[in-house]
Amino acid sequence: MSRESVRFVALGDSASCGVGDPTPDGWRGWAQILAEAMAVDHDVAFRKLAIPGACASDVRREQLAPALDHRPLMASLVVGLNDALRSSWEPARLRDDLLHCAGELAAEGTILMTVRFHDHTRVLGLPGPLARPLRRRLDVLNEIYDEVHERYGVIRLDLAEHPDIYDRDMWAVDRIHPSEKGHRWLAFQAALLLRAEGLDFAPPSLVCTSDRMRPRELARILLLDMAPWLGRRAGEFGPWAAREAVRRGRGRLLAA
Repeated sequence: MSRESVRFVALGDSASCGVGDPTPDGWRGWAQILAEAMAVDHDVAFRKLAIPGACASDVRREQLAPALDHRPLMASLVVGLNDALRSSWEPARLRDDLLHCAGELAAEGTILMTVRFHDHTRVLGLPGPLARPLRRRLDVLNEIYDEVHERYGVIRLDLAEHPDIYDRDMWAVDRIHPSEKGHRWLAFQAALLLRAEGLDFAPPSLVCTSDRMRPRELARILLLDMAPWLGRRAGEFGPWAAREAVRRGRGRLLAA
């Protein structure tokens, strides 16, 4: 097998940054695991631009230009959950930002990878009044990614098609970020999609390699890095979801 030069860039939020998969050198994550697997058979230049807490507008404003400067053969674009958890939810702006980023990358001939999200409310175990409004937003987010896929023919990992995504051990203790097992599973699935496109390399191992942290230790690390984000999102989404549940309940009573 001849070695190819593969320039790969990961855009997005904490999931692509690697939160939930700690190593002595910092967060690793699925994109880095995938890049390391490709590097066994190819010459890989990898840049991880994803940062925790990023929204689609942050990717457009801060990550897109350096991504294009990297001249990537392939790029991952996975973002939007932070948008869905904000009280200032603006689906029209989210759509514009995602389509813009995908269009700019596609115009350069980049192989673009995106996702279709699963039902995060099942993983989080949210009660109905909180789960329903978030689920509606996730449906809108997926519709936007459907449009990205239809316009640009991107490689897409449909997480909802895989029941394994709901296994408890696929997730870190916060149930928001993948565990090492979850990140390795994501990298493995992405590798299968790339191999189907003609990039020949061995998929990454599904066997975890990091020393297993005690839940309390991992929770401490997650909280140190993510507490400000968690506080902001809980403060924004929780009150909005409660008001939405009350509003819909009143509507049903009036219609009865």
